[in-house]
Amino acid sequence: MAESGARSWLWLSLLVLVLDQASKWLVYGLLDPFQVIALTETLHLTLVFNEGAAFSLLAGAGGWQRWLFALIAVAVSIALVIWLGRLRRDQRWSAAALALLLGGALGNLIDRVVLGHVIDFVQVYLPFLPMDLFNPWPAFNVADSAISIGVVILLIVTLFEQPEPRHLD
Repeated sequence: MAESGARSWLWLSLLVLVLDQASKWLVYGLLDPFQVIALTETLHLTLVFNEGAAFSLLAGAGGWQRWLFALIAVAVSIALVIWLGRLRRDQRWSAAALALLLGGALGNLIDRVVLGHVIDFVQVYLPFLPMDLFNPWPAFNVADSAISIGVVILLIVTLFEQPEPRHLD
């Protein structure tokens, strides 16, 4: 791992983890569940608890999903660390994306294991979308944002990365 320089990106995972946990506990201490604080017309803080996965998938499944999603997060985190360790020094964008994904996965994992649910609090309204389905957009947090940004970066890198030439020996 040291040879690839990937370890140098773990600071980004740690930063995401610290910002995620600090922001969740700040909002948890300041707001009552479902209390709304309008920061702007389209951006609100609203404390909600998500027992499911993205978009509250399986939220009402009775509790077993907590451990399933925790196990998935642990497996994904291990895979991300291994992937990060295999990157070359020049794959900075991929390393940043993986570090964001790792920090986000660990942030939500901590909530799920310690609390039994994930704390979400950012509520965005998208008035330009005609569908009420996404107004408001499902609540999210710093970890979710890091995961989303990491995925977008990985997609862009994958689409535009030049494949390494293969050498026949």
